[in-house]
Amino acid sequence: MVVIIGSGSGGGILAMELALANIPVTIIEKGPFINIKDAFNFYDEFDDKIDLLKTSCVGGSTVVAAGNGVRVLEKELNDLGINISNDLDEVEKLLSIHQMNDNCFGEGTRKIMDVAKDLKLNVEKMPKFIRDDDCIPCGRCSLGCLQNAKWSAMDFVKIAIDNGAELLCNTEVIDIAIDDKKVKGVYVRKNDEDKDKNEDYNNKDFIKSDLVILAAGAVDSAILLQKIGIKAGEKLFMDSFVTIGGKLENIKFNKEIQMNALIKGKNFILSPHYARFLANELKNEGIGQKDILGIMIKIPDDNYGKIRDGKVIKENSIKDIRFIAEGSATAGAILVEAGVDPNSIVSTNLRGAHPGGTAAIGEIVNKNLESEINGLYVSDASVLPKSPGAPPILTILALSKRLSKYIIKNYF
Repeated sequence: MVVIIGSGSGGGILAMELALANIPVTIIEKGPFINIKDAFNFYDEFDDKIDLLKTSCVGGSTVVAAGNGVRVLEKELNDLGINISNDLDEVEKLLSIHQMNDNCFGEGTRKIMDVAKDLKLNVEKMPKFIRDDDCIPCGRCSLGCLQNAKWSAMDFVKIAIDNGAELLCNTEVIDIAIDDKKVKGVYVRKNDEDKDKNEDYNNKDFIKSDLVILAAGAVDSAILLQKIGIKAGEKLFMDSFVTIGGKLENIKFNKEIQMNALIKGKNFILSPHYARFLANELKNEGIGQKDILGIMIKIPDDNYGKIRDGKVIKENSIKDIRFIAEGSATAGAILVEAGVDPNSIVSTNLRGAHPGGTAAIGEIVNKNLESEINGLYVSDASVLPKSPGAPPILTILALSKRLSKYIIKNYF
């Protein structure tokens, strides 16, 4: 039996591929099985020092993703001896990655794209895993799709279950059992709000397995690796970003499909983005939600973060701040040219969208994503060698698909 810890982009496709190959699979997810439209209720909470976007539920953070399917780190992984080009092709076909039809673009996004082209910037439609015919634009992509019009890892988990996989949701892995450098299984605890969560080993159960795949995300995977003495979590990136925006009367951008265009700079990417933090700030100036146009600025930040005692610590380098400033200046110029009142433009605080790098390939895992513990693999954003500065879902899926082929060939 294969135990997969986590059901997001890394764990979901592994579970599906292994189950389709008639391999016994147990998926362990610490969050609940949710209705996609309620996904906004399952964002994890962090302290005031960091604003990091991640969720705990079946499907992981894919349930609140904007549906962006970009290929990232393909060359960097190839330089490490990992060719995922064919796997990326297969994943793009699985998710029906495409640029959305013209009628899926609202006035705000079109204005941003037109101005960016006039400014001679590199602009294109964002590749998406959203089904055009099912989508009724509502601006809720990062809160949970009301129409269930986009792919999420929950789709793959359901296929895995239909093919014999077992899902244990609301169940937390609290430790990994090893003996003589070999994995032997995992200790789990059913999540129950009535229990004292400080008592880590109360009501624990043991699930035996000689093959365990960590796909719990860069934070939780690192915490579990640290528990067994592996020095994960010494580095952390999070694709730092801000969103800036201001007043453009009656643009109704808040109801558009978010991040439906991609503007590539040398040190940043820009994408049309409505942030409720902007709305809260501008509300004080009497500016309504339908009167806001915004752009996200995202950078490939340095991995100046770490996981310590279960907490995320993140600092940004001078280079990171410079890249954010460059991107913000470009975004500001686009907004003003698009008709936004320059005196109304405000910014969110610095946030993180895609934590990763805590168990990087070549440092914590090998080219086959196996750790120093025989039979213990990691397949999520933890293994990425550097910040992509763009959504990494496709690359994580491709790495996990590659790993599923390796496991099928070498273990079964």
